[in-house]
Amino acid sequence: MEPEDKDTVQEPFTEYGVYSYADYLTWEIDEMVELIKGKVFRSAAAAPRRKHQEVGGLLYSRFLIHLEGKNCKVFIAPFDVRLPVKSKKNEEIFTVVQPDICVVCDRSKLDDAGCVGAPDLIVEVLSPGNNKKELRNKYEVYEESGVTEYWVIHPDEETLVINKLIDGNYVPSRLFTHGDIVKSDCIAGFELDLEDFFEKID
Repeated sequence: MEPEDKDTVQEPFTEYGVYSYADYLTWEIDEMVELIKGKVFRSAAAAPRRKHQEVGGLLYSRFLIHLEGKNCKVFIAPFDVRLPVKSKKNEEIFTVVQPDICVVCDRSKLDDAGCVGAPDLIVEVLSPGNNKKELRNKYEVYEESGVTEYWVIHPDEETLVINKLIDGNYVPSRLFTHGDIVKSDCIAGFELDLEDFFEKID
């Protein structure tokens, strides 16, 4: 009889199951995973690339400075965002994501475990580990959950697209890059000069 593969024995889930946040809380695994509509998505095994980290860290610091003394709070991954559909019970939540950055202005959505409900703004910084299915599914759940602005940054191409929720559907901006100054509609007064921003990334 062949010995069982060690990794298989330790695996708390399979790609074919449907899992809830209650299941998610029981897993003891080293890598970051997200749940999107009950399906498990693993992050790339390797740590994010340096440029990804620099972009995320610099943008987080810009939000942090801007929001000092204001009601909204900014968080950086790893930070669990639970997106309930009908119920906030752990066993009835099937989407748990860890956006690179999120801004939450309704503090009633915050608890010791993270955020339950849609943040006002979410930023994802693309990396080679992102797969198209994951990105498409995240776009859908952010739209369905009511995330007002969903920013997608491509660190290598140094571009940004802002998806704004209008009448329940995302309307994407044009592709922003060097020379553009972008503004957030949902975070009052926040502007980002992309020329200055990307020039600070080595």
